[in-house]
Amino acid sequence: MNVKKAKEDTIHFIFLILGLIAVGSVLVITIYLVISGLPAIREIGLVDFLFGTRWASTASQPEYGILPFILTSIYGTAGAIVIGVPIGFFAAVYLAKMAPRKVCRVMELCIGVLAGIPSVVYGLVGMLILIPAIMAIFDVPDGASLLAAIIVLAVMILPSVINVSLTSLQAVPREYEEASLALGATWTETCFKVTVPAARSGIFTAIVLGIGRAIGEAMAVMMVAGNVANMPSLFQSVRFLTTAVASEMSYSSGLQRQALFSIALVLFFFIMLINATLLVIKKRSQTV
Repeated sequence: MNVKKAKEDTIHFIFLILGLIAVGSVLVITIYLVISGLPAIREIGLVDFLFGTRWASTASQPEYGILPFILTSIYGTAGAIVIGVPIGFFAAVYLAKMAPRKVCRVMELCIGVLAGIPSVVYGLVGMLILIPAIMAIFDVPDGASLLAAIIVLAVMILPSVINVSLTSLQAVPREYEEASLALGATWTETCFKVTVPAARSGIFTAIVLGIGRAIGEAMAVMMVAGNVANMPSLFQSVRFLTTAVASEMSYSSGLQRQALFSIALVLFFFIMLINATLLVIKKRSQTV
C-alpha cells in the first residue's frame, strides 16, 4: 500500500508540475506581450491604432491603423468556419456511424496525413492551383485574395474538426443508439437526434480548435492572400493580423517594431475573447 501510494503521489506531483509549467508559460507570454505592446498603443493612441484604416509603417509620415487587419481576420476566420465546420462535421458523422469500417480506417489515415502537412505546403498548393483557378473562374486580374485565404483556411481546419468530432461520436455509448432504435427511430434520426447531442461537448471543442487554427495561421495565408494592407474585399489582396506581424518583424525597428508587438497583443486578446465567448455558449447549451 505504501509503495502504491508513493507512486500515486509521484504521478500527482509530476502532473502538478506540468500543469504549473503550462499555466506559467501562458502568464509569461501574456506579461511579455502586454509590456512590449502597450508603449506603441500609448504613443499612437488606442482609437487611432484600433480604428485607423491605413497602415504605412515605413512611410515618411508613418500611420499605424490596424482596422483592415482586424476585419480581414474576422471575415477570413468566419468564412473558413462557415465552409470548413459543416464539411468536417458531416464527414465525422458519416465516418463514425455510417461508413464501412474499411472506409473509415482509410479515411482516418488520410485525415491524419492531412493534419501533418506543413502550412507552407498548403500555401504552395494554393499559389499553384487555387489562385490561377480563381483568376480563371471569376475573371479577376489577381487570384491572391481574401477568397483564396478563406478556402485554404477551410481546408486546413478540416483535420482538427473531423478528428475531434469523430472521437467524440465514437465515444457515445452504444446503448443510447440501441434505445433510440428500439423506440422506432431510423438510423439517421438516431445519429442526429441522439448521438450528435450526446457528443456535442466534443464537437464544440472541435469547432474551437478549428477557430484557433484558422485565426492563428500565418504562412499559408501570407502566400495566398496577397499580403496588402487593404480593407477586406473578397477578390482583393488583404493582410491578416498574423501576416502583418510575420511580414514586417524581420526588418522592423523602433515604433514600428513596438506596433507589431501591439498587433500581437490585440490578436492574443482577440483569441482569448473568442474562446471565452465560446465557453460561455457551451455552458449555456449544456444547462438547457
